[in-house]
Amino acid sequence: MTTRLGIDIGGTGIKGAPVDIGTGSLLVERARIPTPQPATPEAVAGVVAELARGFDWKGPIGATFPAVVRRGVVHTANNVDRSWIGTDAAALLSDATGAEVAVLNDADAAGVAEMAFGAGKDRRGTVVVLTLGTGIGSAIFVDGTLVPNTEFGGLDVRGKAAEHRAAESVRERKDLSWKEWAVRLDEYLALLEALLWPELIIVGGGVSKKADKFLPLLCTRAELVPAALRNEAGIVGAALAAG
Repeated sequence: MTTRLGIDIGGTGIKGAPVDIGTGSLLVERARIPTPQPATPEAVAGVVAELARGFDWKGPIGATFPAVVRRGVVHTANNVDRSWIGTDAAALLSDATGAEVAVLNDADAAGVAEMAFGAGKDRRGTVVVLTLGTGIGSAIFVDGTLVPNTEFGGLDVRGKAAEHRAAESVRERKDLSWKEWAVRLDEYLALLEALLWPELIIVGGGVSKKADKFLPLLCTRAELVPAALRNEAGIVGAALAAG
């Protein structure tokens, strides 16, 4: 059995657990620490190191981050502290934990996990994985190959970034009914379908556990299914990125 520590860095919480990367199973219950505010690089690195110590972890680590990440360096900061832009997150977290750390976009990590062990397993063609939470994360796969850092939550819908109209956080903040939110989400999905023509759309994020309340209200050409790994997807995908 090959194990890696997966850490999922989010806007409200930082979660982690050791993962059997052969099966995608968490080996123990995940640990969660609230994301420090402000979520500066040094503060987040401290929490990641605390999680690693809590598991007495010595081996490779994979970590997600809610931004464009190229070769371990953060390039955007739409939903995080702007001091992250230009930060070599892989080097920073490696220094903090004393371990080799691989860093990738959070939605990409969730998508990798779903394609390996979840709703996208063995699916060919174009598959879109969406994470609905504070924002909207996207991961695109063509015949199982990831197209990284798509950030399609930023697509323009009615003069706003789609995630500012249709994220789960917007539904909660505006107290929208499931039907009202589904209208907004449908508009976004129609735009994605016009651009990508996917065969399958997988809806993840914490709200996926309530998929029965809103998926039946949506109209897409593509097959539309809830994520199988739900909130564990980021942790599993991070662990897979660690090799």
